[in-house]
Amino acid sequence: MSESSPNGRFPFYGPQGRLVLVDSALEAVNRGSSTIGIKTPKFAIISSQIKPTHPLIEPSEKIFAIDHHIGATGAGYIGDILQLIDTLRLESQKHRLTYESPIDVDSLAKHLSTYLHNYTTYAVRPQAASIILAGADQTGVQLYQVDPSGTFFRGAGFAIGQSSDIALDVLTKEYSADMTLDQATQLATKAIEKALGEKPIVETGIVEIGKDFSKSLRK
Repeated sequence: MSESSPNGRFPFYGPQGRLVLVDSALEAVNRGSSTIGIKTPKFAIISSQIKPTHPLIEPSEKIFAIDHHIGATGAGYIGDILQLIDTLRLESQKHRLTYESPIDVDSLAKHLSTYLHNYTTYAVRPQAASIILAGADQTGVQLYQVDPSGTFFRGAGFAIGQSSDIALDVLTKEYSADMTLDQATQLATKAIEKALGEKPIVETGIVEIGKDFSKSLRK
């Protein structure tokens, strides 16, 4: 018998001991835009598919500046992604005001992890979004993925969203730590194309040591 939340409506755990609401949030992430993160010692890029919308509606922004040295993107419900982006920006600003220095990427990822974990602890609907953070700080270039459960990973390549397993397979086979920025951008676009089976519109953000975060749109 599964354990129920305090309000009696939603089970915390399923028969296999999995968090039911978190699994549902991850399913929403897996239906989101195909999204890639790639890191080398010199730079990191984050790329996301811009899904087509009604001709009269402007597509949603997918790449976000958090601070001058950090950018983020996400897959899942856009409303949840935007709330998490605001949370990251607020924490970054608070750190600057308190310590008069930019926040390091690891601390920001851990803050988001704790924020998301609280949703699973107090029986609130988990945020249906996974976030990829890219930044450069005193420790070098960093890349993190943070999932709805609050679990976070640090690495050189991530893929989330639609057909992320296909995109991740492309990254795993073709990633190289000494690739150029242009090669990494092309690899991210290729991974998204393979995942979707078509040529998408891709928005990309770039973090380099000693330079401000920037972004561009590629059709």
